[in-house]
Formats: sequence, C-alpha cells, structure tokens
Amino acid sequence: MRITRRRTLAAYCLALATDWGLGFTPSAPPSVSHSFTSIDDIGRSSRHPKATTKLDTASVLTLDDDVSFRSVVTPSVSSDLKEPKVGVLLLNLGGPETGEDVEGFLYNLFADPDIIRLPPFLAPLQSLVALLISKRRAPKSREAYDSIGGGSPILQYTRAQADLMTKSLKDRYGIDAKTYIGMRYWYPFTEEALAKIREDGINALVILPLYPQFSISTSGSSLRVLQEEFAKKSDLYGPQKMFHTVIPSWYDRPGYVKSVANLIQQELDSFTPEEIEEGTSAEQPIPKHVLFSAHGVPASYIEAGDPYKAQIEDCVERIKALLPSEEDGVKVHLSFQSRVGPVEWLRPYTDDVLPSLGEQGVKNLVVVPISFVSEHIETLEEIDIEYRELALESGITNWRRSPALNTDPTFIDDMADMVADALSEPSQTITEACVANNVGNLELESVSNQLEISSAGVGGVGFDDNLAYRSRMREGEIFNGRLAMIGIVMTCLLEYFSGQPLIHLFGIPN
Repeated sequence: MRITRRRTLAAYCLALATDWGLGFTPSAPPSVSHSFTSIDDIGRSSRHPKATTKLDTASVLTLDDDVSFRSVVTPSVSSDLKEPKVGVLLLNLGGPETGEDVEGFLYNLFADPDIIRLPPFLAPLQSLVALLISKRRAPKSREAYDSIGGGSPILQYTRAQADLMTKSLKDRYGIDAKTYIGMRYWYPFTEEALAKIREDGINALVILPLYPQFSISTSGSSLRVLQEEFAKKSDLYGPQKMFHTVIPSWYDRPGYVKSVANLIQQELDSFTPEEIEEGTSAEQPIPKHVLFSAHGVPASYIEAGDPYKAQIEDCVERIKALLPSEEDGVKVHLSFQSRVGPVEWLRPYTDDVLPSLGEQGVKNLVVVPISFVSEHIETLEEIDIEYRELALESGITNWRRSPALNTDPTFIDDMADMVADALSEPSQTITEACVANNVGNLELESVSNQLEISSAGVGGVGFDDNLAYRSRMREGEIFNGRLAMIGIVMTCLLEYFSGQPLIHLFGIPN
C-alpha cells in the first residue's frame, strides 16, 4: 500500500513509536486552556555573532514526496529514526537589529526575485540591482529604524512567541516539541535553522510561516528557500530521514480571528464619552471607525493568481463579524500600505484613505495592522509615526492603533492548536504547498510564459484555465514592462557611477 500526503505526522510518529516500542501519542487538550502573561517590552540586543551576509539565490527543484509505509517504519531501512522527535519551524521576514545591519538586510530583500522579479533577459543583473537599491535606500531606512530604537524587534517577538507556543503545546497537549526560527532576509537565516534541526535529530517537522495570509512575496518566498534546500539535500531531508508538513495560511482560524477582534475591541472601548460625542455629527453619524491596514503587493500579483487579496478580504469580514455593527456605532474600512515604485499596487492606499476619512468627518479611528503578527518597522514607524501624523493633519483627532498580536495569550494558544492540528491532519509537503499556490514550477515555464508571470508575481490556489487566461498580459503591456525595467536598471547604474541623483545630471535641482 502506498502512503503519500494522506498520512498524518501523528500517524507517522505513532508508527515509529510502535515499531520501536516507545508508546508515543499526543494527548488531548484539557478543558481549561493555559493562559500566559503578555510581554510588552522585549530587549533588542543582538543574540548571534554576525557572519557574511547571505547573497546567493538557488534554483527551485521539484521533490518526489511519494514513499511507502514500509520504507518509513522498517528499522533496516530507516535505521536513523530511533524515536519520534517533533520540531516546529517558524518562518518570518527578519529585520536588522542595528543600523549597521540595514544595508545588508535591504540587499537580501531586493536580491529575492519574488520581491523584485526582473524579466529573464535582465535576471543576471539581479544582484547588481539589489546592491544599487540597497545602497541608495540604506540612509533613509536607517533613519526610520533609528526612530523606533535603532533596530527591528521582530526577532525578539518571534523568539517569545516560539517559547510560549512550546510551553502551550506541552501544557495543553503533552507534546514535547523543539521550536526553530528561520528568517528570510536576516539572521538567523532559514539555512541556520535547518542546520540546528539536523543537529537535534528532528524527524517530524511542522513548518509554520508567521504570515496569516499567503502571498508569493512572503510565505511563498520562504517556502521556496526550504524547497531548494530539501531538493539539494534529499539525503538529509527525505522521508526516510524526516517527515514534514506545511501550514501555508491560517487567516481563517477562529482562534486567530478572535484574538485580533479582542484587541480591536479593547481600543474601541477606550474612546471616552466626550470623544464619542465629538465623533458624532450630521455629517458623520457613526462615531467609531476601524481601518484595517494590510501590507500591499503589486496588483499584477493578484492578476496572476496570488490569493493574498482574497484572503485579506475574507479575514477582515471574519473579524468584522465579531465587532459591533454600523447600527451599534462602528464602521470598518480596508486599505493597503507600504507600496513602493511606480507600478500599481493594491488599492485603496492607506495614505489616500486617511485624508478621505477626515473629509467625511471621522474623528475616532482604530488602525489595525492586519498582515502582521508582531511589531516591526511597518507598524512602529510607518503606522505609528507616518500615518498617525497624516491622520491628525486630516482632522482625525482621536487616534488609536490596535497592537500586533505579539504574545497575546489567545494567539499563542491558537499557534499551539495549529501545530497539534497539523500533526493529526493529512500532511502537506513543501512541494505540495508550492504547487498549490503555483510557486514551485516557475523556472520550468517557457521563456515567454515566465516573462508574463515574473513581471506579475505568481499564481494562487486553484489556478485554472480562466485564471490563467486573465493573468496573461497583452503584448503591449509586456513591452512596456520591459522598457520600464530597463529604465530602472539604467537609472540605477547611472546614479551609481555618477554618484548623484539622475536629475542632477540634467541640471534639475532637488
């Protein structure tokens, strides 16, 4: 009998335990869940010595995940599997911990073809483009990080989440698991986490991207790194050594939805009677407003099938259902932030919505960073400083910002629930997750099709003929895209070698 993706990690561990006489099985959670104390202030000191910044990008290969039950549990074949050892790999963006880290972090970010996807004929210039952009943007980015304390706290929050989730798994399910952190663009890199996983002898791995909604630029990019590593080192990560399962997205989980809604409700309840009176008028009869500000992606990603926008909208509707209605005095809005460059991104833009709300007479506003599970530059600087200033200028006098989930007890327990569910449900391998989201086979496309996809991101779940048809760009749009990318590259090169902005070469002042 052939056992493939329909097999659960729990069944795998149980088979190992039975074969080796260990008697392992996860216990059911007690009726009363364990609660934790939130961490409000986490230090930002560096925990690891820095090595040379990672610059290389490998090609994606396809894995063969088919394996027979006998080949997994028979000691003569799987002699290295002496007992079930469960690990959880948390994937996240990463961020510079000091000002000195900023340029290297930016280089890694822009060297990722899922962030800046050049046409095939310009792909060899990816590293050069990343170098030029990172050098140009580093001074301004350092200023932004200086405004929030000198570095990103994302690693410290991720470590706290990992520790508390591990405790919740033990207390509520009796599962002894080791947790690892793999950052995409800064330390500790995913490759470092994999080395530690091998060292610890983990043979049942749950992979959990800390992005509630799936996008090629976040979860997809992190999974591609794992796919490359697993393909290159199948002798280390193959099913005879280690089974794994992926949780590609989890925006619709009741525990996650409830934890976000609870934090929003706390901010809504903080408006005073005077503020509510100020926010109520003939022009604006609804006194309280909630603005979900999601991280944006280029619109072309969605046209190519990225499920991110649909998942964001579904997520907001689920949270909205737990909040007071418009009849109860609360109105919900959605916008997208963090756009860069001249291309069209998801609309409406947050910096357009805030002035519009001010014109509508909105005075009381709660802003929710819906795409983020921990505080970092885009919550602490972009929202708390830039958008707050814009809101005040627009007449929104009573500003609130719902905190990121960070170490919220409900969220931590739901993370543990996700892992326990993943161990008991049919597994989804990295390759299956990539294929389901049209991530894994980009390099196998023809040159013409690859150009179409690469300039627009990658497809999503259920990529069918109709979606493929809608994602194909007209020849004129492809030609314009080529010209635009050539223009960007040439501008970067001219500015780099001249040492001054391009407009200065034509005598135009700043």
